[in-house]
Formats: sequence, structure tokens, C-alpha cells
Amino acid sequence: MSKTSIKRRRSGRVSKPGDPPGKTKLIAALRHLLEERDFNSITTAEIANAAETNEALIYRYFGDKRGLLHRVLAEYLQQMLDRIDAHCESIEDPMEQLEAFIWETFDIYAKHRVFAKIVLFEARCFQGYFKSEAYQLVRRYAHQFYDTIALCIENGEFRSDLPTRQVRDSIIGMIEHLAMHDVISGKTMDPDQYTRTISEIVLNGLLTRKSSPKKAVKASEAGKVLALQ
Repeated sequence: MSKTSIKRRRSGRVSKPGDPPGKTKLIAALRHLLEERDFNSITTAEIANAAETNEALIYRYFGDKRGLLHRVLAEYLQQMLDRIDAHCESIEDPMEQLEAFIWETFDIYAKHRVFAKIVLFEARCFQGYFKSEAYQLVRRYAHQFYDTIALCIENGEFRSDLPTRQVRDSIIGMIEHLAMHDVISGKTMDPDQYTRTISEIVLNGLLTRKSSPKKAVKASEAGKVLALQ
């Protein structure tokens, strides 16, 4: 691993140009319905009607309604990872990369509550999720988080006496706990404030004695121009 940069893990695109129109319409229809409705209350007939296509195509392309949900989630995750890659490529300092990672996650949760609801509440309750393409993208996200923390340790910024995996899980757990409260309550989420909080409580607590505490969130300046489509 380089001492100044990190090679980003990339995967193939979720959306494929050759996807049949009916498949694309079903994905878009469920995304739209989830803006107003709970997933369990939405029927396959309603999805097909909104997509102006045949209900049988849900089973043909996705296996069932939950398979379609996993595809919707995978598309959101791919866009999130693309944003993180684009943002971090312009940053050499691994500590700032980590802050950018955190900020982008909060910003996407703040702007796309459907995505936040699926990933934080809905998907993990069912075994099929852990065999889905969406879960593989979540693993990629977690691996990139791990790699960035490992680079902070390698560069001597973070303490080396703490297990990298548990450090990563603690940071992701804090992100999700803060986000869950706002998603449930409908409260406006502030990516700058939450990134600053995590940086001050967690990241600065991981610094070695020779490292000086850093002020969080230069991340937001670049991140705000990378709007999720």
C-alpha cells in the first residue's frame, strides 16, 4: 500500500446499457413508490402498473419483489461508491480521505432517504440480502473504509495498537446510529456537523502522540459539487 495514496477497489457498473426497457422501468417504478410508501405495503401489481409493464417481468428479471429491492439498493450503492471514488481521488492525505468517506455517506443518506431506509432498516432483515449484488457493494464500501484506516496507521497518523477492523466497524456503527435517528424522525441531517463530531470523538482519539488533532470537514467543500443523480 502506498504511503501517499490508496488504490480504490472498483467493480463493474450495476446499470447495464443493454438492460431491457421493462427491467429499467421496474427499477425506476419501485424507487418512485418507495418515496411515499413502505416497502411491505407495495404490491408487485402496483410496481408493474407504475412501470406500465407486465407483473410477470418482476419474477423473470429479479426473482421476486425483494430481489427488485436489492437491485434498487445496488444502484444507489454504486452511485455512492462512484461519488466516494471521485471525491477521494483529489485527496492525498489519508486522514482527509477518511473524513471525505464519512461526509459522503452522511450526505447521501441526507439527500436520499429511500436509500437510507433500505440500507439501514429493510435489507438486512432477510437472508437473501447477503447473497445479493447489493451486499457485495456494501462489502466493497467496508473494504475501502478498512484500507483508508490502514493507510492512516501505516503513515503513522493513527495508533497501531488497535485492531483495524474494529476501528472501522466502530466508525461505521457511529455513522449508522446518528443517521438512523434522523431517518426515523424525519429530521434534517447535517453532514458537516456529524463528520465533525466523529472526527473529534473518534478520529482524533486514534491519533498517535506525534500527530496533531485535525479540524474536520474540508470534505464538504469538494463533496457538495458531486450530487448523486
